Amino acid sequence: MRSLRWLVLGTAMVSLILIWIVREQSRFQELRYDQLKAALEDGRVREIEIGNQQAVGTLTDGTGFFTNLPDRYDDLQRLVERKGVPLRYRRTLINAAAWQGLLTSLLLLAIFVGVLIFFWRQMQVGNQQAFNFAKSRARRYDHSQPKITFDDVADLEEAKEELREVIDFLKNPQRFQALGAKVPKGVLLMGPPGCGKTLLARAFAGEAGVPFFHISGSEFVEMFVGVGAARVRDLFEQAKAQRPCVLFMDELDAVGRLRFAGIGGGHDEREQTLNQLLAEMDGMEQNSGIVVISATNRPDVLDPALLRPGRFDRRIVIDNPDAKGREAILRVHLRGKPLADDVDIEKLAKQTAGFSGADLANMVNEAAILAARKAQDKLTMTDLLEALEKVIAGPERKSRLLTEREKKILAYHESGHALLGKLLGVREVTKVTIIPRGLALGYTLHLPQEDRYLMTKQEILDEMTVALGGRASEELVFGEVTTGAHNDLERVTELARRMVCEYGMSERLGPVTLGKKAGPIFLGRDIVEDRNYSEEIASEIDKEVRRTVEECYQRAMDILKSHRQALEMLAARLLEKETIDGEEVDEILKRAGVTSQRDGKRAGGSKDGQESSVRQSDG
Repeated sequence: MRSLRWLVLGTAMVSLILIWIVREQSRFQELRYDQLKAALEDGRVREIEIGNQQAVGTLTDGTGFFTNLPDRYDDLQRLVERKGVPLRYRRTLINAAAWQGLLTSLLLLAIFVGVLIFFWRQMQVGNQQAFNFAKSRARRYDHSQPKITFDDVADLEEAKEELREVIDFLKNPQRFQALGAKVPKGVLLMGPPGCGKTLLARAFAGEAGVPFFHISGSEFVEMFVGVGAARVRDLFEQAKAQRPCVLFMDELDAVGRLRFAGIGGGHDEREQTLNQLLAEMDGMEQNSGIVVISATNRPDVLDPALLRPGRFDRRIVIDNPDAKGREAILRVHLRGKPLADDVDIEKLAKQTAGFSGADLANMVNEAAILAARKAQDKLTMTDLLEALEKVIAGPERKSRLLTEREKKILAYHESGHALLGKLLGVREVTKVTIIPRGLALGYTLHLPQEDRYLMTKQEILDEMTVALGGRASEELVFGEVTTGAHNDLERVTELARRMVCEYGMSERLGPVTLGKKAGPIFLGRDIVEDRNYSEEIASEIDKEVRRTVEECYQRAMDILKSHRQALEMLAARLLEKETIDGEEVDEILKRAGVTSQRDGKRAGGSKDGQESSVRQSDG
């Protein structure tokens, strides 16, 4: 780049000189030899200079001239002496044309040399980049920056304890070597998206106090063959020079998927990268003092050779937090934010069952945005609950205009969900609305008050009955059904099929698991189901699923018929106010003489609390 600048500068200077020469040359007129002698005879020449077969001079009117002389010009010299014109001789007189030709040649030579230098530099840069292509893209953690420690990570106590042991291995290896213990070569963090795997790795980097390199699995493989394996080799070469150290690979499933799955053959670039990683972690060479930490949310698709002892010795499962963990996470994210007196973090933690740490952080941020939009100086409980609904169902869409008939259908649909939810005691009804939010035209919000990990058969049937309450209410009141129950039917059918095929809850087919989930590894193992049963059993499965759904639907219809007055009162209040909370639902049911059958003593439920927390009309 510096050579290119000098080339441009030199070209500009030569061009200026050429312009000056041409300009100077334009000031002279050319006289033939005979014209010059005639001018001398007439006394029109003021001075003359001879040299190098050329005469240059000035006429009496101030005009310059030049004349090319013949081989012999004695008569001209005698004429000049006779007329008394001042005469000078120069041996090295170079005319303007000669100067112009010389400088033009120099300019062309300079441009040619500059172009050669430019392309030579480009070739050098290209070769350097080609060699750097095989270099690892790993970045080293900067310990001078503000660091995150385990104290900044709420919950995950078991996972933090496991990682603290690895840190002790790195800092005090003698204590463990005295008992014959070896440093774990690999630690695999497994868990759903947003549960805090990468955050935990960042805290580990802040706590370890040793060189920490981090890289994503997708940064190994490029379009060129062999680059992935070369980068793995270079990564471990850097680590060997800095040991004891830690390598963190995020999204390990990008390079660690099962080999030779029938797609791409056995020489796929990704597989060569995985082979090199296997060899570096536990091959012929011993990489003592190097600990590899990886994170993935798809441990089911990883190659078995990667998961065997000697490579990833420890597998730490990080699940979504329980109520206690959610409370701690909320306190971390609410730290430093102005809170109103009505904010109840413990209650909020109970109502967010199934939320991951990322979901909770997003909810708090949305609440802060809502408070700022309202020009408030503090976060209120109303802001947090509204943000909770926004995370679950999406933003409100008050601009979507519905006809009066559609509003009436939605009101009865959501009233059916709410009434059955109260009567069967599946979940606590928190809110019922017919205001569109997200993709839903209306919804009934059921927020669990506790973490639940198991479900009984009756509880699943109750869930299905509540989900079918909207469609049953439509048919009961209007004598026809709409497309609003699409999402409900989809979820109910899935629950019924899982009851029959996975949970063994069918009396006709018995306590067996039907169907083995497998499939192309590049598509995920749970995409295709391997049918390990006959066509007759498949027919029985379909009959059992249909029978279960139809029984739940008839049950929902019977309950709504026997409590028609309560249904009408709920729908009327919804049409009037568009949104009612759980307390208003209880008040309406009390006036209608209906009491909830919820006894509060059911043991069980789904850990995935959000899976059935919103009963919505799709429209």
